[in-house]
Amino acid sequence: MTDTTRRSCEQPCRPGAPDTRGPLPRRSCGQSCRSGGTGGRSGTLHAPVSAPTPHRHRAPIHPGAWWLWSLALGTAATRTTNPLLLTLLLTVSAYVVITRRPHTPWSRSYGAFVKLALAVLLIRLLFAITLGSPLPGTHTVLTLPEVPLPDWAQGIRLGGEVTAETLVFALYDGLKLATLLICVGAANALASPTRLLKSLPGALYETGVAVVVALTFAPHLIADAQRLRAARRLRGRPDRGIRGLFHVGLPVLEGALERSVALAAAMDARGYGRTAQVPPAIRRTTAALTLTGLLGVCAGTYGLLTAEGGAYGLPVLLTAEGGAYGLPVLLTGLAAALAGLWLGGRRTPRTRYRPDTWNPRSCLIAASGAAVAALLTLAAATDPTALHPGVIPLVAPTLPLWPAAAVLLGLLPAFLTAPPKEPS
Repeated sequence: MTDTTRRSCEQPCRPGAPDTRGPLPRRSCGQSCRSGGTGGRSGTLHAPVSAPTPHRHRAPIHPGAWWLWSLALGTAATRTTNPLLLTLLLTVSAYVVITRRPHTPWSRSYGAFVKLALAVLLIRLLFAITLGSPLPGTHTVLTLPEVPLPDWAQGIRLGGEVTAETLVFALYDGLKLATLLICVGAANALASPTRLLKSLPGALYETGVAVVVALTFAPHLIADAQRLRAARRLRGRPDRGIRGLFHVGLPVLEGALERSVALAAAMDARGYGRTAQVPPAIRRTTAALTLTGLLGVCAGTYGLLTAEGGAYGLPVLLTAEGGAYGLPVLLTGLAAALAGLWLGGRRTPRTRYRPDTWNPRSCLIAASGAAVAALLTLAAATDPTALHPGVIPLVAPTLPLWPAAAVLLGLLPAFLTAPPKEPS
């Protein structure tokens, strides 16, 4: 038995280890190494190792499911001004985002939406303090110096008395808008923009590409600015103020321009922007269906949301008296708009590589959000006092039980989906 053969037989055979035996023939771990040398010694017999079982990858969640879930939670937030229910909605969305958002750059946008929501809430309170409110109140918190205004500015007040009723009303109103913004931020943090682009209809493909490119380039701009500021600090140069802004902003804009030109060249090389030949009758039908559908959606939505339309001289279809016609008009307009989008997609024929499908888990996630919106809408119609606590007189808000239980249905995605994979 030669030295090369002896070394190859005595080398440990580990599962998944690369074969470093040189020109010798490959042998499985269960095959014995036998030599025909003069000593008659046999090589080491290794125990057979079973092949690893293939790992089953679960189908990913459709990005449209995350958007429907988030928008449904936002719709539920618009049906109430109860701060306890709004805080519960914020907690539900934040828990799902924290536990299920992937480790990607675009998933970090949730913090920016939270900061934007806090800014909106503070601005709403600031306007209520400085501009006042026509809401009467008896509990005066502070009195600001009032600025006299001309006669043509009647109805606007700068300064004056600030009542607790005004502050509470502004807080409820601002918290509702902040909850809606945070729910939209949850959709941006959970759904991949590129995967959502693949799921868009062909008629919206160009618009979707523009939005995705804008959302993708924003993190690159921030990263370039941070990198350049860190480099200037290491060199002992100022990175703040007007001078630092010019020295950092110009290279960032130059890099963004170069990246845009490279992206445009890549898109042109792949045939982006080319359309198929469509008969004129199809184009006219598409435009008519899309325009009529959008007008129907606007008219139906206005008819459903308007409480008093007759005082403004509107048609009966758009008034509260004609509220029964609002839902049919909305559904008809939505169907016409979808038909127009489907016909418009014939101008941009394209294929999809591994398209996302609506699996049962995606349907359950979207259904959980829709259930929250539907139940809170029903609660607002049956018990408006619980979902809209009184301001005049001031009443402490209470937590209604079954609407709160309905909001907890929004936690279902946290149990249906797997935790995100750690970055390698």
